[in-house]
Amino acid sequence: MTNAPFAIVAPLVGAFDFFGNALWVSNWLTPLWLIGVGALLGLAVLLLLWPIAWLLRKVPVFGRLAEVPLTISEGPLQLIFGVVVALAVFGVLGLFVVRRPAEMIDALLRLPQLGVHTATFEIAAPPADDVAAEQAIEVSFRRNEIYSLQLSADEPLTVSAFAQDDPGLPTNFNVKPGEVFEWNRATRSGSPFPKEVIDELFVLNQGTEPTKLVVTIDTRLAYPQIWTAVYAALAVIGVYLLYALQRSLMPRISAVALSTYKSETAQPLFLILMALGLFGVIIFEFIPYNTFGEDIKMLKMSGLTLIMIFAIVQAVWAASTSISEEVEGRTALTVLSKPITRRDFIIGKYLGILWTVAVMFAILGTVFLAVVAYKPIYDARETSKDDPTWQQCHDEMTGIVPGLALSFMETGVIAAISVAISTRLPMLANFVISFAIYVLGHLTPLLVQSKANEFEIVRFFGRFISTIFPVLEYYDIQAGIAGGAPVPLVYLGWMLLYTMLYIAIALFLALILFEDRDLA
Repeated sequence: MTNAPFAIVAPLVGAFDFFGNALWVSNWLTPLWLIGVGALLGLAVLLLLWPIAWLLRKVPVFGRLAEVPLTISEGPLQLIFGVVVALAVFGVLGLFVVRRPAEMIDALLRLPQLGVHTATFEIAAPPADDVAAEQAIEVSFRRNEIYSLQLSADEPLTVSAFAQDDPGLPTNFNVKPGEVFEWNRATRSGSPFPKEVIDELFVLNQGTEPTKLVVTIDTRLAYPQIWTAVYAALAVIGVYLLYALQRSLMPRISAVALSTYKSETAQPLFLILMALGLFGVIIFEFIPYNTFGEDIKMLKMSGLTLIMIFAIVQAVWAASTSISEEVEGRTALTVLSKPITRRDFIIGKYLGILWTVAVMFAILGTVFLAVVAYKPIYDARETSKDDPTWQQCHDEMTGIVPGLALSFMETGVIAAISVAISTRLPMLANFVISFAIYVLGHLTPLLVQSKANEFEIVRFFGRFISTIFPVLEYYDIQAGIAGGAPVPLVYLGWMLLYTMLYIAIALFLALILFEDRDLA
């Protein structure tokens, strides 16, 4: 049954049409509202976890967890918290402008009840001298949530969601002995279930013996897009827990990382890149690409490339200013005179740079999601076509999330390499070498597979750079993402492992190069 609170507010939410009959506004905002609901859920869970962190503050390992709320006003969580709060506020206010919010919230609350459920029922044998009587069995599922229904028994049965005296046209499921009958929503057209909520099925035993009827029901979300809210909540919780663990388990490294983050975000370059990035991802929306209906692909590729390039520029600049220039200016010597080792210094600098680009991705990525969600509507209105549905806007928006994740991973790899270079070389050399590695990393597959590979020197060079340098082409699947091709989670998992391994190697090299560096 529908949850009582939402049954009361259902006639209200979504009923206030602030935009007249402009349904395109609701279609655009509904995907963003799902992210806002996820942000709201994530903040709610973090609020519930805070008492646990407060209790753990007396444990030596987790003592610094009590300081995490303070970092919201000074560390990387400050801007990220602002983005999350803005999304959470929209998750509340959007109830009055988006499409069917009450139904989707109700579906989200029912998520723990969904899945595969199996039950066995005793079906009596028909009387020997009479017609078989109908027997009702209790089930519980919703018509718009059921994905498949499996029935099996040792006697021939007729199962229906309609009673015999129902005036509607009954749809019967004929169960043969020893065989599994399956109704699947993906392969059947129309629904055999008469009501929204199905609480009983009617069984007629056509055999001569009593039998057991095994019923297996697979229920799934009525709105699969609800998973966006779940993933958004997990992302919010994950970021905050990750930062809390960093603060509690690595206090000295976190101190260096926080100082680096504050220093880099206060630089004019950070503000310039953010301003240009925001301007770029928004203006890309309205640029006529003249691709005969494929403008959204160009928008995705342009936006993903712009965000990644700006983040890489910020990372290389930060590595140069926070390591190379501090070593040359002997500032690093002052820092290392405190109880901070060279290892803490390098790893802390890298984490500070990584949090800086993470903030860039959080802000620019959120705006880019809104831009991509609006692009199908903009193109339809420009070509006088029917407005796309909110589901179409949602699919276009969520399709770029793997691209943002891979771009962030690639930025992390380049940042680690830049940190290693900065331990020995100045800014100009760092930029030149990092740019060369970026280009070679994307050209590696072409060199290895090129027909010019017939020459020994080309073959050797291709294998050499593919062994030494990261194969950045693995991160570049923007063409597939722009075309709407799904990115398997397994691929993202392997790329995350590859990224972590290469970052570990680059930072290990940075520690070796910095260990015997004369800071005086």
